[in-house]
Amino acid sequence: MLDAKKLYQSLNLIGSLSLALTIPWIVFKVCRAICLKRNYNALLTKVVVITGASSGLGEALAHEFYKQGCQVVLCARRRQELERVRSDLLQTHPTVPTLPPIINPLDLSDINALPGHVEKILSITGKIDILINNGGVSHRGTVVSTQPDVDIKIMLVNYFGAVALTKAVLPSMIKNKSGHVVFVSSIQGLVALPERSAYCASKHALQAFSDSLRAEVASYNVSVTVVSPGYVKTELSINALTSSGSPHGKMDANTESGYLPEYVATEIGRAVVQKKKEIVICTLLPKIAIFLRKYLPSVYFSVMVKRAKKAQLH
Repeated sequence: MLDAKKLYQSLNLIGSLSLALTIPWIVFKVCRAICLKRNYNALLTKVVVITGASSGLGEALAHEFYKQGCQVVLCARRRQELERVRSDLLQTHPTVPTLPPIINPLDLSDINALPGHVEKILSITGKIDILINNGGVSHRGTVVSTQPDVDIKIMLVNYFGAVALTKAVLPSMIKNKSGHVVFVSSIQGLVALPERSAYCASKHALQAFSDSLRAEVASYNVSVTVVSPGYVKTELSINALTSSGSPHGKMDANTESGYLPEYVATEIGRAVVQKKKEIVICTLLPKIAIFLRKYLPSVYFSVMVKRAKKAQLH
């Protein structure tokens, strides 16, 4: 009888503690949802410029921001694919209260032409509220075998293109004392992998540039967000440049099993409305690699050596 009474008291205590913890958690979740909804409402009528918008993550980002009421400006090299994305946006979200998407074909490697593209966009929209630097190209090849012009091309698109476009947009944001610049980097900008040297270097440079920029434009009410996703199921590996500069032409297994672009786009949209400075979107293994690189670098270096040797055997 005594044991039953103690058991009852213990269960009652556990129940009370659970209730005491659950109620604040529910209140927190509800308040967070309300605040998030209010922040999403703030996206209405915002002008969002997205590079690499002709496919993959860029296309998913176009859908994510368009359905929130933004006027999206679709930028990439392939006009025909941009037309397709524009048509899909209008058909998929016919009731969204916003202006039709704008198409602006551009090549990020032609950095001298980028200011002209920004002027053209501003002449149509009058402002650029959010710039999402998403366009880029990946790399497959060893350091020794990769031709220097491949390193230059990847750095030109991934880093200098994003930097030049950002610099062209910033004056209007500073003038308006409002704006948000998003850089889609990569986990590989935080932890470098063998046979990805050019890509990792370009994304690592983007990380450093973003940190400097964030500090400089804070007083003008311009936000900077760096997004570091792991593998995303896109054609990035297929279009990656090999050591000779030719397309890789293969869907890597890790890329094939990566996050859906729509999921990553949703996370980026949430990061923008919450004005987060940086987000990392990845599974447990890359998080462990980031931890090791920061706190146990010798272990990380050893693991990368083994990975490189394994790759050389294949």
